[in-house]
Amino acid sequence: MDTFIPGLIMGFREGLEAFLIVTIILQYLSQTNRNEYKKFVYNGTMAGVLASFVIGGALYAVSSAIQKTEEIAKIWESGASIVALIFVTTFIYWMIKHGSNMVVEVQNQVKQSLSKAGLFSVAFIMVVREGSEIAIFTFAGQYALASIGLGISLALILSVLIYKSMVKINLRILFNITLVYLILQAGFLLGYAVHEGLSALKALSVISGDNFIFTKAFDLSGTVFNHKEGVLGIPLYVLFGWYSKPEWIQLILHYGYIVGMTLVWKNLRKKY
Repeated sequence: MDTFIPGLIMGFREGLEAFLIVTIILQYLSQTNRNEYKKFVYNGTMAGVLASFVIGGALYAVSSAIQKTEEIAKIWESGASIVALIFVTTFIYWMIKHGSNMVVEVQNQVKQSLSKAGLFSVAFIMVVREGSEIAIFTFAGQYALASIGLGISLALILSVLIYKSMVKINLRILFNITLVYLILQAGFLLGYAVHEGLSALKALSVISGDNFIFTKAFDLSGTVFNHKEGVLGIPLYVLFGWYSKPEWIQLILHYGYIVGMTLVWKNLRKKY
């Protein structure tokens, strides 16, 4: 349960982004009577999905080989988390700038790429970008494949309903809600990367265990706020990335990221 809901939301969020972009492209082609181009969008989408599976399989193979050594596994998890953080931060920044005008942005991109190869490429790049993020998040956050698969399936169903005009939804509100959650999880991801990296360095005797950098900001692991077993700690961990015994550096970077991205969001929204 502690990773199921984050995995479900992550799969839904990333899947919805990819499927909605494809939906916008298809709707634009219908509106402009260019239905003959749709098959190239479908082909690009399928190619993007297959490429995402290849990336996921490669990451799984690397992860399986590395997990045999605990110290190296921690370094892998820390590094994967940093890579995932870079991806998600870039995505968050793009969504803050363009999310409210996503339909117009995508349509403009289609106009500039209105050819068989162009539409194939747009669909492929959009899908493989989100698929790569899902693959990296899966191994960085150790999410259950079932939860991610369910999230992606729900996103696909919602996108089909929107495409068929069977449901109407305020995408701006939906994206804002999921964007808030994404910022919270990204902050946790940064803190987790730092924690695992420090643990690996300590295990490899690169840094002494009594170094000040390992000083805990607080330790609530023996209370209901324990993030793995506590009655309050587990839901806080699932919803907000709560950690019950963080090092000071982990705490500062975790919540500093959240505050920083929130301020970026606030400032950019004033401009766009």
